[in-house]
Amino acid sequence: MDANEEFHLLLNQTIKMNIEERIEKSESRIFKAVFPNTTNHYDTLFGGTAMQLMDEAAFITATRFSRQRMVTVSSDRIDFTKPIPAGTIVELVGKVSYLGTTSLKVKVDIYIEEMYTYSREKAVSCVFTFVAIGENKNPVKVLK
Repeated sequence: MDANEEFHLLLNQTIKMNIEERIEKSESRIFKAVFPNTTNHYDTLFGGTAMQLMDEAAFITATRFSRQRMVTVSSDRIDFTKPIPAGTIVELVGKVSYLGTTSLKVKVDIYIEEMYTYSREKAVSCVFTFVAIGENKNPVKVLK
């Protein structure tokens, strides 16, 4: 391996490490109490409310990662695997799962915690895609 190849290998390792560090540092956690005004007639969290909370957590994560203007362009399939009852605490965890040139994806999971026990389980998952935009609202590179 010549000096130029070694330099590029080291540069790629440094860039990868910096991206991994940015992903770790941008992971976002939001806690909410599930009150009756956010539930449906089954006394579980409205699906639309869950989606709104997840999009907010994803937006915060994307913005913390890129430190740029980010807009949601799509969400993948949302999996509601457990109902979220009133009177519980939810934790939303957002983490960058893919990095493109002008876009990134953020996976958000919602965990249910019972208020008076240590029970905790995953209830909902979804992946959101964001695009970085400039002042003219056109796509720009996520990483400057």
